Amino acid sequence: MRKIVFAPLLALGLAACATAGADYRPPETSAASAPSAQGAFHAAQGGMASNAPPPGHWWRLYDDPTLDALIEQALAANADLRAADANLTRAQAVLREAQAGRTIGTTAEGGASLTRPSGTGESLPGVVGYDLGLSASYTLDLNGRVRRAIEASGADVEASAAARDYVRMSVAAAVARAYVQVCAANYSLRVNQRVVALQRDTADATRRLFRGGRGTAFDVSRAESAVESSAAGLPAFDAQRQNGLYLLATLLGRSPADYPAEVEGCAALPVLGQPLPAGDGAALIRRRPDIRQAERAIAGDTARLGVAMADLYPHVSIGGSLGLSGPLKDFGGGTAFGMSVGPLLSWSFPNRPVVRARIDQADAQVRADLARFDGTVLEALRQAETALETYRRDAERAAALDAARDSAAVSAGQAQRLFRFGRGDFLSLLDAQRSLASAEAAAAAARSQLALDQVAIFLALGGGWE
Repeated sequence: MRKIVFAPLLALGLAACATAGADYRPPETSAASAPSAQGAFHAAQGGMASNAPPPGHWWRLYDDPTLDALIEQALAANADLRAADANLTRAQAVLREAQAGRTIGTTAEGGASLTRPSGTGESLPGVVGYDLGLSASYTLDLNGRVRRAIEASGADVEASAAARDYVRMSVAAAVARAYVQVCAANYSLRVNQRVVALQRDTADATRRLFRGGRGTAFDVSRAESAVESSAAGLPAFDAQRQNGLYLLATLLGRSPADYPAEVEGCAALPVLGQPLPAGDGAALIRRRPDIRQAERAIAGDTARLGVAMADLYPHVSIGGSLGLSGPLKDFGGGTAFGMSVGPLLSWSFPNRPVVRARIDQADAQVRADLARFDGTVLEALRQAETALETYRRDAERAAALDAARDSAAVSAGQAQRLFRFGRGDFLSLLDAQRSLASAEAAAAAARSQLALDQVAIFLALGGGWE
């Protein structure tokens, strides 16, 4: 009879000795392994970018101590980074909890009671009793459930670290972008102030000519209108600068009013002294923290699939207990002592449909993770190609606008000389100066956009978290 009872249990125990679920392996047939995803970027052409890998602290390529200091301050005090650090600490604590499943678990219990059996006629308060116990158990983990739980928590820690790195990368880029915004606003303000000063000189000359009988009141009013029209755009640059300063303060973990005053007068755009280092697709896939986070999610959920599969088999542990119980008056007597030791077995055999449903859920989650990983890789490659293509085309546009500005400056100078010596009409002078104002503003905006494009490229390439 014993053979009939224990043979199936022995067979189940031996079957459960193998770790449930498959060991995780990185995806072999994914978007990341495609040859087209591994090579050089298609948009990195024309000498604007190189195949050199971007450095971790890419902002140091600008050789700007102010920018370096701002980013270092933000990485030490940013609120989003503090939250990401706390999430990582929580994941590490969950891992320690899972690892505790490999240790001996102990429980101590104690209680007191007051009883008075009915019908005895005894007077109150009755009999005072006690119950003290100490139990211990150790999970044998024959089916690998604890091991898979530890693997899942370990992958979660690495995913949280990758998420923290992504926040770090984003914060560095946001600080650089806000810094460029402040510098670009001052740069554009200075350019447009020069245009307004030129138009004011023309308006002053027009008034003198009018007083000398060589001009008309209409010429004067048109000259003054041109000055006011150009001057009306100046406050927008002040607002752009101030908003950038407020954003910097927030990124540095300060209130907006406590913005970094040392940046307020920045008027020179950050400039790279070399072709922008872009690397290739393979390096991008290895570098981007969000891709690493997506890959670690697959690893964690693959291990959780093993946890779900482990419930198909019995859970075996070894336990024992010691206890004292009885009336308080007999405390310490031999009859009050009890103990037990032996294997403990639990099995959800009657609920196998529930276990199968949980396995199907975990398997579907792994398949969703694989799809999400592919999507993350493809999106990262698209962002890099888009940022590089935008930068290349904006550079071409900025060069063309610089040439147009230079031509407009020559034309405005010629028109002013012709008008001053009576060989040109006032309308031609105003048109030339209006064209110069527009060309100066467009060229300044294009140069500012190039600086922002560079930051966007470094963000898309995943630099800044190492």
